[in-house]
Amino acid sequence: MTARPCPLLVSKRPDPEPCRPQDLGKFEVTVRDGAARLGRLHTRHGVLDTPMLLPVINPNIRTIEPREMWEKYRVNGLITNSYVTWKHERLREPALADGIHALLDYPGVIVTDSGTFQSYVYGDVEVGVEEIVEFQRDIGVDVGTMLDVFGRPDMSREEIEHAVEETAARAPASLAAAGENLLLNGPVQGGLHEDLRAQAGRLMGDAEGPHRGFAVHPIGGIVPLMEQQRYRELFEILLAARATIPPNRPIHLFGCGHPILFPLSIALGTDLFDSAAYALFARDDRLLTPTGTVKLGELTEWPTHSTALFPHTPAEVRSMERDERSTLLAHHNLEVTQAELARCREAVRKGTIWRLAEQRSHASPRLREAFEWVLEQLEETEEGPVGESALRTIASTDPVRGSSEQFSDDIDGRPHLLHLNALLAMRWRRPGSWWDGSTDKAERVVILTGAAPPWRDSALGSAVAALAEEPRTIVLISTPVGLIPFTLEDVSPWCHIDCADSLWQMMLDEEEIDVWLDDLDLADLPLDIHICQPDPEGEAGAENRAAIRQWIDRCAIVDKLSLFCAIPPSAACELTEGMTARRSRTDRMVNVNFGEQHCLSPRLPDGALSLTLAGARRLHALNPTPPTTFDEGVTPSESDHPGIPRVLLMDDAIPFVGQGRNVIQGFVLGADAHLIVGQPCLVVDSQGNLVAHGTANATADDMAFFTKGIAVKVRDGAMK
Repeated sequence: MTARPCPLLVSKRPDPEPCRPQDLGKFEVTVRDGAARLGRLHTRHGVLDTPMLLPVINPNIRTIEPREMWEKYRVNGLITNSYVTWKHERLREPALADGIHALLDYPGVIVTDSGTFQSYVYGDVEVGVEEIVEFQRDIGVDVGTMLDVFGRPDMSREEIEHAVEETAARAPASLAAAGENLLLNGPVQGGLHEDLRAQAGRLMGDAEGPHRGFAVHPIGGIVPLMEQQRYRELFEILLAARATIPPNRPIHLFGCGHPILFPLSIALGTDLFDSAAYALFARDDRLLTPTGTVKLGELTEWPTHSTALFPHTPAEVRSMERDERSTLLAHHNLEVTQAELARCREAVRKGTIWRLAEQRSHASPRLREAFEWVLEQLEETEEGPVGESALRTIASTDPVRGSSEQFSDDIDGRPHLLHLNALLAMRWRRPGSWWDGSTDKAERVVILTGAAPPWRDSALGSAVAALAEEPRTIVLISTPVGLIPFTLEDVSPWCHIDCADSLWQMMLDEEEIDVWLDDLDLADLPLDIHICQPDPEGEAGAENRAAIRQWIDRCAIVDKLSLFCAIPPSAACELTEGMTARRSRTDRMVNVNFGEQHCLSPRLPDGALSLTLAGARRLHALNPTPPTTFDEGVTPSESDHPGIPRVLLMDDAIPFVGQGRNVIQGFVLGADAHLIVGQPCLVVDSQGNLVAHGTANATADDMAFFTKGIAVKVRDGAMK
């Protein structure tokens, strides 16, 4: 009997569907984690799901056929060189007659370069600025590239300034030549100069043509840096350019394609990569791995497996003819590249892309140096484009996490923890009253140490005992990442740190304690340190236990309203007067009532707040006005507690959102600058009336630019 082939190996992958005409060139973000994002760029030959690599195809040398890339490796887009195709008549004529997709036998998205890189390698190119764009348009390219001026890192500042200015000067004519259907790359030059990269990003981002501006912004002139492993400068360029590139445009690292660079690049906002490394390295008998490059001649066994290499040993591959060996290694390199990108995308979905970047940073001393430099920018932000980009990375990150946080030496530099700690330092305040009804000033700080979470089990007894002994006590918990108020004991990642048991027993040193107390504005109070106990020792506090627990619960809601909703603590205290709460079997608050109304619940996965419609109405009543429109600018409030963030909705969308539909990008007229991704917000009309409430799915800056995707995930409409 003849074995039947596996259908998965012989099935044909269907050709992509073209986007709707009104979506051509639009970019939407489906998942975000700070600067990292999963997106969809809409083109005439389907959707480019980002972040992704565009494998470089040389029309003259096809190590792996484009059709095989589509069928076998699910490569949705590739890049080839329009200048090479234009220059060779045997390629130019069929491309003009039948289109670039037929020439390459590839149904997916085709991106083309313009010849700029050839000018860097070989000297001046022979084609004109408008001519090369018109050629890309005429052969049916999906995303073309204008002929920019390559800025080498070794050029003088004057030469780099010329590259930036001349590239920007060519932009209007290039966009006009592109016509209605060709999307165009607007490269960002600027060499090693932070200010010039930001200037180039602004100039190219502002450029407009008869039909649209640029669809994608590649960061140009970086190949020499990668060849020399000057990774710190590479990421400085990326951060500087990101400060001014419109957020609704994908960022492409031109010529970057080694897997080792993917995690940190994506964590800092890169959407697209391209490279011929999969083929070039293979011809040199080199294998790509997620942690570096290895030479075939040095191997006895494979350090990284792939379906291409699994049937062979290194010795067997070395014995192959050169062309056969190169092809086999190219398949391996492309497979490893695709696998690492899939790993990165999954990390963005799970909120762990920064942790993956940390892990990969240890694979190379140069990459580790670059990663540590990035941490410095995040932790000690300075003025300038790089500092602005670093601040946006932190501010655009959802500060809480619904899963465990793996401990590492670099944990303090993760953007979401930096954001959470910044909110704590900025918005947390001492209690204004105490469980015994007094309103005197705080008398002391007690730090509880020596126990792992959940602290409502392991440390509640010590907290109750300390408060029973002195009602005007501020109780803090010592964690491996610093001090937090006991009232926030269920907020993740603080309470979900995955680390050795010994770290929970370790007390912060005196200098660290002083820094944290200063951040919390508690340095003026006497300090005691108590060992965590699950139950009050002896009878201390037993008679007042219920009153103390109710006070702790109330303070927890006040603190969370302040941190995550920017409600002034005094207003939160008034809201919670007489509040009641239902507890779960694990002793967590699950429903919180203000009076007779269920208004909010602490979210079980991460400890942040989930509002009900009644709760949204209560918070809306504190500030029933609309935010400023984007035309007036998105300006930060001078107050630490400006109230729950609001999103201003277009009139046309009110009937739908008011019934509970999500807020779609493009229908937002304005938003408060302190909007936090993943946290509660209100949706209001131009008069300030409540339309709906939900969680923000984008920052205010993003909402000002994007025209596709979800801006607010609505929890409930107010007009049902």
